[in-house]
Amino acid sequence: MHKIVVAITGASGSIYAKLLLDKLAALGSQWESVAIVMTPNAKEVWKTELEDESYNDHRNFTFYTQQDFKAPFASGSGRFDTMIIIPCSMGTLGRIAQGISSDLITRAADVILKERRKLICVVRDTPYNLIHIRNMETITLAGGIICPATPSYYSRPATIEAAAATVVDRVLDLAGISISTFRWGSDPD
Repeated sequence: MHKIVVAITGASGSIYAKLLLDKLAALGSQWESVAIVMTPNAKEVWKTELEDESYNDHRNFTFYTQQDFKAPFASGSGRFDTMIIIPCSMGTLGRIAQGISSDLITRAADVILKERRKLICVVRDTPYNLIHIRNMETITLAGGIICPATPSYYSRPATIEAAAATVVDRVLDLAGISISTFRWGSDPD
């Protein structure tokens, strides 16, 4: 049973976070706990991009503010095994790479890395500058996984949601969650 932290930052790409939360809700038999940390900017971007506040629909998850350092995953003793930052802003990525634990998201990422657990950063910005690349390298060398929000098209997705789901399914695979999804070599129809 997984204990998962999902952090949602203010980068564009709220659709990825929404699909992840929806899929995790449907896969409840595979996790013990899902904790959500959402920045105020993430809420604004969500409302702009998705035109709703459906992040409030997930009552089976526990929500924390960015400044709640009493959250169980702010310490390694909380034994959360996975953290997914989706979408992950380059500012958040940079603070994690430099060890700046100024809020709950960066503190939790620091804890996950120090405990040698799974950190998945779903970066959405494009193009990358050299600072972004070096920060991604630092996090990778520290044991984190950089998973760009780059959809695949093998399955011939017909909607924006289906294209975004190819990224979310990859993230769930990386997190060790069993899902039914298109696999290379299978027929997409």
